[in-house]
Amino acid sequence: TGCSDSSSISSVILFRGDGLSCCYHAKDNLMCRDVCEQILSSKSDSRLKHLLQRAPEYCPESMVRFSCYCNMYCNFIFKGVLKKSDGWVGLGCCELAIAVECRQACKQASSKNDILKVCRKEYEVLGSICCSYAGHHTNCREYCQAIFRTDSSPGPSQIKAVESYCASISPQLIHCVNNYTQSYPMRNPTDSLYCCDRAEDYACQTACKRILMSMKTELEIVDGLIEGCKTMPLPQDPLWQCFLESSRSIHPGVTVHPPPSTGLDGAKLHCCSKANSSTCRELCTKLYSTSWGSSQSWQEFDRFCEYNAVEVSMLTCLADVREPCQLGCRNLSYCTNFNNRPTELFRSCNSQSDQGAMNDMKLWEKGSIKMPFINIPVLDINKCQPEMWKAIACSLQIKPCHSKSRGSIICKSDCVEILKKCGDHNKFPEGHSAESICELLSPTDDLENCIPLDTYLSPSSLGNIVEDVTHPCNPNPCAANQLCEVNRKGCQSGELCLPYLCVPGCKLGEASDFIVRQGTLIQVPSSAGDVGCYKICTCGHTGLLENCVEMHCVDLQKSCIVGGQKKSHGTSFNIDCNVCSCFAGNLICSTRQCLTEHSSEDERRKFTGLPCNCGDQFVPVCGQNGRTYPSACIARCVGLQDNQFEFGSCISKDPCNPNPCKNQRCIPKKQVCLTSFGKFKCSQHECVPRQLNCDQTQDPVCDTDSVEYSNMCTLYQKGKNLAYRGSCQPFCKSVEPVCGHNGETYSSMCAAYSDRVAVDYYGPCQAVGVLSDYGFHTECAFVKCPQLSAIGCKPVIAPGACCPVCAGMLRILYDKDKLDNFAKVTNKKPITVLDILEKLRLHVSVPQCDVFGYLSIESEIVILIIPVDQKPKPLQIEACNKEAEKIESLINSDSPTLASHVPLSALIASQVQVSFSISSPSVKVGPVLHCLFISFSFTLLKLMYYI
Repeated sequence: TGCSDSSSISSVILFRGDGLSCCYHAKDNLMCRDVCEQILSSKSDSRLKHLLQRAPEYCPESMVRFSCYCNMYCNFIFKGVLKKSDGWVGLGCCELAIAVECRQACKQASSKNDILKVCRKEYEVLGSICCSYAGHHTNCREYCQAIFRTDSSPGPSQIKAVESYCASISPQLIHCVNNYTQSYPMRNPTDSLYCCDRAEDYACQTACKRILMSMKTELEIVDGLIEGCKTMPLPQDPLWQCFLESSRSIHPGVTVHPPPSTGLDGAKLHCCSKANSSTCRELCTKLYSTSWGSSQSWQEFDRFCEYNAVEVSMLTCLADVREPCQLGCRNLSYCTNFNNRPTELFRSCNSQSDQGAMNDMKLWEKGSIKMPFINIPVLDINKCQPEMWKAIACSLQIKPCHSKSRGSIICKSDCVEILKKCGDHNKFPEGHSAESICELLSPTDDLENCIPLDTYLSPSSLGNIVEDVTHPCNPNPCAANQLCEVNRKGCQSGELCLPYLCVPGCKLGEASDFIVRQGTLIQVPSSAGDVGCYKICTCGHTGLLENCVEMHCVDLQKSCIVGGQKKSHGTSFNIDCNVCSCFAGNLICSTRQCLTEHSSEDERRKFTGLPCNCGDQFVPVCGQNGRTYPSACIARCVGLQDNQFEFGSCISKDPCNPNPCKNQRCIPKKQVCLTSFGKFKCSQHECVPRQLNCDQTQDPVCDTDSVEYSNMCTLYQKGKNLAYRGSCQPFCKSVEPVCGHNGETYSSMCAAYSDRVAVDYYGPCQAVGVLSDYGFHTECAFVKCPQLSAIGCKPVIAPGACCPVCAGMLRILYDKDKLDNFAKVTNKKPITVLDILEKLRLHVSVPQCDVFGYLSIESEIVILIIPVDQKPKPLQIEACNKEAEKIESLINSDSPTLASHVPLSALIASQVQVSFSISSPSVKVGPVLHCLFISFSFTLLKLMYYI
């Protein structure tokens, strides 16, 4: 609207249809609506300038924004180029942008890309306007929103999905999206990198990738490809065919060529195997594998699967991929009752959902709520229970989710109540009542599986204490091709220090919003989409998955027979006191010692609770897997032969004496291996060249004199000995041994933390924690535990440990065969406990909590999510509990959020135990409750390199 050339004026007219829909939002203010329509239809530059300058006098600011968003973004940003000479632009729509930075960029821009870099929030609002036409057609809304979320050009398949699926739902939505996509700047050249693999000549493939990553304009790229590949752009050539098709706008009939390694969305394709019905499994596979399927396929999926309670596993999985549950909600301007909730989980707490809820309310005001399979007539929602309707609209958009079920549906009783009071019963579909409609929409009142509306009918009363828990990555501050991670390492002096890091990543398919870290190994379903067939790929520096290796298919139909009963794949259950899981026909159980109801009194008296009912004497032995066991009895019980362990703790052994590295330097590297040490040697050292000059890598280490070095090379060049990895800490200067939860004696607290092991008690390890209430003689009785200040804190005791701790605790079963396969097809190195901990750590989004863990004497991986502050507040303890519950749920449901990551996909079952519970985070808490180890200064952990 602010461009003086005739093409810009004509673009206003072309856009008039959607602009008028924007003007509709001013329907209660006739003068404002009239000005809005005149702006959109004006053919005179001078008249247009006059109207834009006068608009604020006629319209409240919020209404003007609606009428101008459609113009400003389609004309100022997407059509043509702004000129600095058009100074009057700032008097119009530029002033109506929400963000100050965007207003400034709009005024000063010399090109549309100048604004594209800054006005990200404005796109979200425009997207919510376009996508509101989808109503509650979930897939249509989802793919519409994906168009506006990305910082780079929308992919061809994303555009195709909107066209194919939304055409029959809302022509207005298609028109609105087309005005955005058809005038969008040229696609990022790297979006076409997959085309390079179509070249038959390897030199051409290499040249193609180099050109697309280094050149920007289409002319440069075409010239570069002609020179690099020594070929003219013939349409029959596979490389040129793919490149040219990926560059042009998609129209019906154009073939789309997605990257071949993942399908269109490898993460969602993973969810298809969870469908209960073959119909939904086939539809899901068709939609997310190599083509979007037809419009009919989308409609069938929406109709038969999207709201089907029988398909809850698949639907929850898809929801995890679209919008993973994250702690915390804040800064909403419409759904304000959802703010200040730092220990509650939400899928979509952002300004776009906030705007979407307001748009939903405006649509419902027309008297009908449109669902894919039913339209629900309602009375005037502005007069009948308006606050409850607002809570419903906000809940459906913001999507609160419990840590266990992660579902996002309204509770049945709330649904029935609102429809009984406010449903237009005379217009209900024949044969339907409030109860029968709610049976379709909200079939449960289980508070673990539904959203109780009364929680959000009033504001949170937590007040200022919400700052005790922060969420640096929610909302996501990073670009669309980056992954947001909590910054636990701190910053070098002189650096801009942010609480988060934006790291390069890869999408799991052209149409996927699911990002994985660059350099990591990823598990994705095979290209054919066969259930149980996967491959392992690397997220490469090009932003694409590469070097994929097919894995052996797993028979997910294979069941286990337990006590004469059939247990299907993925089922977890208890056999006596042991947790078991059936994985592809293999029964995997913990090795806990159990008492049964038939146990005699004598058996109970002699029961120790340790594996194989071993005695609680502490005479440690070191297994070849690098794990110290409290006794030879326990080592034998977990399956080690006598020649596979030796007496003494593992940490007391010097793996570099004698030097096994010949002419290289030997560096101790303690690790506990989870893979079979018969197949993959669990070395406790590494060999490094004796370098004359060390590089400048910042990987701090501390020597035994408490002197810090920039990296290991520098320390050994000075002839010093390693005390622990990480920055030197003052409180570890005086060497005082501590006993870790893993039963290993460390030289200092810092040495334990560098292994990501939390401390059990001060002094050398002298006892093994007995896991039974029936043990009368336990050496833990002689251990002096740090005093626990625990008013309101119900501590947990980790398996094999003696002392309690305030933490969320997970006990996890894993599939060793799967880990062996991962190690075999990837780097041939063993997979360690530390590998698991470092990966899980990335899934904890609250900086006030951190991850520690070890392999238990019962062959489970024990994870402790512990508050890092010296005196953790109740909200911080609760947040750590929620993080533990969230991870437990993701493991037990085999969610792609975790299962896409190697080696986390080998975690098959988990039990959680939490140490503290606030009845409702939305209720103001009383006096501050402390749960801490005296002298255990977790605050200082944040200074360490590892934290």
